Amino acid sequence: MPHYHTSHLRNGRFSEPGRIYAITAVTHCRTALFHDFFVGRLLIDELRLAEAQGLVTSLCWVVMPDHFHWLFQLGQCDLETLLRQVKSRSAKTINQRLQRSGRVWQSGYHDRALRREDDVRDFARYIVANPLRAGLVKQLADYPLWDAVFL
Repeated sequence: MPHYHTSHLRNGRFSEPGRIYAITAVTHCRTALFHDFFVGRLLIDELRLAEAQGLVTSLCWVVMPDHFHWLFQLGQCDLETLLRQVKSRSAKTINQRLQRSGRVWQSGYHDRALRREDDVRDFARYIVANPLRAGLVKQLADYPLWDAVFL
């Protein structure tokens, strides 16, 4: 059963199990925490945990210096619960790693539900190409913080 809009979903959007979503979440004050490879891996561990728990089936993700993009098929949960869990758990481990306290994430997130006719493979390629477009690397193989089931 769909979970009709919660405070972080855009107006008219609902969280629908089985639907494919693209999510973007940004660090607090756009702090480039993920320039540190090991800090980026802590976030990736949380994305993988969400999949292991059956909350999502990840299609691709990329962790950029100050945000991440994640394309997944939603399991039997709602977007708000999923993102709250990933952001909360990753904030705790990131703060422990950096021996600091305070906010890691901006509140909220951007979500896009892909329509049936959207080409998921092309959307995944667009997401993982973010480091190339941002000029962080010259070839994707040189960027360590991404994965995709299609590539």
